[in-house]
Amino acid sequence: MGHRSAARGRPARPPGERDPRRGRLPRLTRFVPRPENGRSAGGGHRRLAAAGSDSGRDAVDGTEISQHAGNIVDRLGSTQLPPPVWVVVMTGVVALALVGYTPVWRVARNVVTIAHEGGHAVVALLTGRQLAGIRLHSDTSGVTVSRGKPRGLGMILTTLAGYPAPPLLGLGGAALLGMDRITVALWAAIGLCAALLIAIRNLYGALSVIGTGGLMFAVSWFGTDAQQAALAYLAVWFLLLAGLRPVLELQRTRRRQPGSDADQLGHLTHVPGVVWVLVFGVISAASLVLGASLLTAPLR
Repeated sequence: MGHRSAARGRPARPPGERDPRRGRLPRLTRFVPRPENGRSAGGGHRRLAAAGSDSGRDAVDGTEISQHAGNIVDRLGSTQLPPPVWVVVMTGVVALALVGYTPVWRVARNVVTIAHEGGHAVVALLTGRQLAGIRLHSDTSGVTVSRGKPRGLGMILTTLAGYPAPPLLGLGGAALLGMDRITVALWAAIGLCAALLIAIRNLYGALSVIGTGGLMFAVSWFGTDAQQAALAYLAVWFLLLAGLRPVLELQRTRRRQPGSDADQLGHLTHVPGVVWVLVFGVISAASLVLGASLLTAPLR
């Protein structure tokens, strides 16, 4: 995971067009019932009825989608009932297992990489740099490329933003859940994934972001209130707890990988890389403590 400056980016290819034949109704012709060979021309009635039935189903489906979307908009502007205490506790336990059990962590770490590279990208744009693209890899590494001055405050802040991004996102999510804004938390995550997808420049990265955002969308659109609350709390707990492990892994691998974010910051600021590792750790630990206090407020 990391950030670097470069001169070129490649735009994403737009999706394909929808099949124009989908949803086309049969052409209706004037029908006059006339007996023929002792049989009535009832087939025409059936064809008209079938066409009307398809049109009715389309209208009903459109109404249901509109009503569902309106319901979500209403929920975005209101608070939801907090989940039972056992949901808060169990989602925290599951999140801890996802972070602590290495075989599962190797997969779950993709979510941390998405947040990490997203942090680089957002700060690059905020500091006036031009975002060239983001690539996510199957080994859970990633790189964000931006154009701009190779030194200076903008480059320093962009490089600094990666490791603190996941725990700070978790802290923001904990604040929303503490205010009983479960729907807002889910749709904020969906929006961030959609925005990040625009900058992705490889297939694996696109699939990772689509899978993460798609899960959030599916639960938010089709899930019950209890399922939405469980996913929101699990995601926030995971981001908070997952902030520390990559920092520890970074310190262990710095000798073998001298181009890490901490080492880049060392070159940019003349402050030793180990100090920046410590900064990452302090931010992650503080976010975890504050976020956990918000999530566990119902227990007190």
